[in-house]
Amino acid sequence: MKKKFLLREDTLTDFIITLPGLFLYTLLFMVPVVMGFFYSLTDWNGISKKFNIVGFANYAALMKDTRFAGTVRFTVYYTVLLIIGVVVISLTTALVLNSRIKGGNFFRAVFFFPAVLSLMTVGLIFKELYYRVLPLVGEWLNIPALQTNILANEDLAIYGILFANIWTACAIPTLLFYAGLKNVPADLYEAADIDGATAFQKFRRITLPFLIPTFSMVFILQLKLGLSVFDYVLSITGGGPGGATESIGTIIYNTAFTDRRFGYATAESVVLFLIIAVISLIQVRMTRGKEVTV
Repeated sequence: MKKKFLLREDTLTDFIITLPGLFLYTLLFMVPVVMGFFYSLTDWNGISKKFNIVGFANYAALMKDTRFAGTVRFTVYYTVLLIIGVVVISLTTALVLNSRIKGGNFFRAVFFFPAVLSLMTVGLIFKELYYRVLPLVGEWLNIPALQTNILANEDLAIYGILFANIWTACAIPTLLFYAGLKNVPADLYEAADIDGATAFQKFRRITLPFLIPTFSMVFILQLKLGLSVFDYVLSITGGGPGGATESIGTIIYNTAFTDRRFGYATAESVVLFLIIAVISLIQVRMTRGKEVTV
């Protein structure tokens, strides 16, 4: 009876401890989500206290909106390139840093430095580099594609944004992969060396399985970062040239604050939220059960 009473007392204590966090989570996340979904069913202009309930008319209009469809295609393509670039560069960098090179701590600090910079500041810096520096480099190397501002080229502007994004986005994934590599038991590599395994075989059979949880974390982080890209697009190209680099984030911003169609913009935000949630859920289910633990 005494043990049962203590168990109930511990449960009550745990519940009381979680109340502040639960309250903040509900207030700052759940309430805005519910309110956002509600406003997506209205024709609210963002200012007036009066609005009409239009039901799912905004979502029906989105299905026929060619401009929104174009931004979805651009954003998905951009996100795929971002994930591939960040994973490859971050993992390669982490492997190099884990190889006990001299000055490893210094290089880790250098690679993390971009993560503390303002995204808008980085975007403006790269915009100036593309406008003033890159054409000079293109002339020096005699590369015609680089002799003009690539941000004015509908086919190359996306890569200008992507390069700036990857430069800052690799910082945290590099540290995550580096931490994951430290969790791989050294005796497994020693046993593999005795068996005559190659470097690629050790990476595939030992390193990669232990890094699956890290891959999942990095994938979800970069998925969200890519699908919600806004700062880089706004500061580097503004969605141009000719709307070629307009992302879902920028079209939501323009619909809400330029066109004053907050209800429609909120519907676009809900669609973006669903895209991120569905893809993340699929990815988590695919990697579940493949993690290796010691």
